[in-house]
Amino acid sequence: MRKVYISGLGQVPVTENWEKSIRELAGDAALLAMQDADIGYPDALYVGNMMAITANRQAQLGTMMSDWLGFHHKPGLAVEAACGSGAAAFRAAVIAIASGEIESALVIGVEKMTDSPGSEITASLATAADAELEGDFGLSFVAINALIMQRYMFEYGWRHADFADFSLNAHANAAHNPYARFQKAISRKSFLDAPMVAEPINLMDASPIGDGAAAIVLTSQPLSHNHPQVFVAASASCTDTLSVQNRKTPTFLTAAANSANRAYAQAGIGPQDIGVFEYHDAFSIMAALSLEACGFAEPGRGPQLALDGKIKFDSEIPVATMGGLKARGHPVGATGVYQLLEVTQQLRGAAGATQVKRTKYGMAQNIGGSGSNITTHILQRE
Repeated sequence: MRKVYISGLGQVPVTENWEKSIRELAGDAALLAMQDADIGYPDALYVGNMMAITANRQAQLGTMMSDWLGFHHKPGLAVEAACGSGAAAFRAAVIAIASGEIESALVIGVEKMTDSPGSEITASLATAADAELEGDFGLSFVAINALIMQRYMFEYGWRHADFADFSLNAHANAAHNPYARFQKAISRKSFLDAPMVAEPINLMDASPIGDGAAAIVLTSQPLSHNHPQVFVAASASCTDTLSVQNRKTPTFLTAAANSANRAYAQAGIGPQDIGVFEYHDAFSIMAALSLEACGFAEPGRGPQLALDGKIKFDSEIPVATMGGLKARGHPVGATGVYQLLEVTQQLRGAAGATQVKRTKYGMAQNIGGSGSNITTHILQRE
């Protein structure tokens, strides 16, 4: 299999964007990525998206973006894997290039969420769960994660306040990211006093939705740029049961552990080698579970890493260095591409005020559903 290089990056701010359609948002990010790569039109286009059919009444995003961008008569494919759609689209492009089928690809992650009423978005997000075993009983997506968090706190003796540092870290980092939804640090008091959404998850435990798009150009050969070359050292994906109730251990992300372990094996490294980890902190409980599943903490000990300050950008295992889902925002189908873009910036040494110390290996993990579909990538600086 050939190396796959990250040769172009493009993103737009995560916000409420009333002025632009989904194709315009995606197109803006795509053009920035192609301009950064400076190679013209890649051989194929992959679009990661979850809810355009319900929120925007638009299917065929691969064809739509090929048409909008002028990729005439080239492959254009839309990939849906719930909140993990962005990384799934990226992985599809990586496999196509690594296999020798194509030489280059444009990957776009996009979601346009704020045009639709909140009730519709909540219903659309719930489609990432099991419709028969969870949705039909009225469980929203936040409610499912709240049940997981309740069980976790019961089993391991944590209090809700012990999860505050995940959110505090994310917001502190997002204050330096001009593309983030919330560019302001928060206090411990504001975390503790936040309105409850679904016990024990409050407003500061949960990531915000938004409109956003990020894009990456991948190539089979390194391009002559002024920044260090970054390539894909590993790409791995794994599924678990769609419903939480059917899992042997609901408080452990087995799919995350399996995909991370496969990625470590492909790259020939371990957790100790990762210099930056962009995890899928859709909720603070997912931050803790991701750290545990990926080998950075023992089961039940994830919150301790945050309490000890070991997840800060200048510490042991930097996470959410640009704000993560919690503060950068979570435009679901675009999230996985934002994560990979941010890891690339870190490895290039172009992350600004939150630049990490170790820049050889970075990892991004994108979670679909409540841990049912997980893709892990490890990037390496050449």
